[in-house]
Amino acid sequence: MTPAAVLFDLDGVLLDSRTAIVRCIEHGLRAVGAAVPASAELERFIGPPLIDAFAELAGRERAAVCLAAYRERYAVSSLEETTLVPGAREALAAVAAVVPVAVATSKPHAYAGPLCDRLGLTPHLRAVAGPDLDAPSEAKAVTVARALAALGLAPGADAPLVGDRLHDVEAARANGLRCVGVLWGIGDEAELRAAGADPIVREPSELPAALRL
Repeated sequence: MTPAAVLFDLDGVLLDSRTAIVRCIEHGLRAVGAAVPASAELERFIGPPLIDAFAELAGRERAAVCLAAYRERYAVSSLEETTLVPGAREALAAVAAVVPVAVATSKPHAYAGPLCDRLGLTPHLRAVAGPDLDAPSEAKAVTVARALAALGLAPGADAPLVGDRLHDVEAARANGLRCVGVLWGIGDEAELRAAGADPIVREPSELPAALRL
């Protein structure tokens, strides 16, 4: 049966944000004199709320200062350092031609909206749900519920979430949704399978079939 709608995570699913986010995490850590791990080690922090990443990397007491420095750089650099996942816009357009689509991201809405505009995603979206800047710890499940509401739907609707990390699968489950996992993002197959993503796809072109469209 065709779903009522589809939700997409943003970073790692539609956007390749590795360079932008990692460089800004590095900037945030340097701002407080914290140790800066290798870039590859920082990629695991892409997806969940960054305030938690900075708490782990620099200590809870310095996390807010790190996040402020991160945002200062990210507000400008994200528009230059973020790119589309190859084939993602075409897959999004194919899905949106059949059912309503919204983004549910842990990236603050103040950054997610302009990125969707700049990279040509907005014409295919009914809504972009992301935390306010003053809610850095917002749980992904809350964001997903807000994306559903923006589409006139409630938890338990037939509206799968497309995601690339454990916390996407958990947020979908918390709202009674299934999660389609993708392997071109940050999370690997083991992470997604252990979390319960089903199905799992390897290329954006596989999404319409995986979503039963």
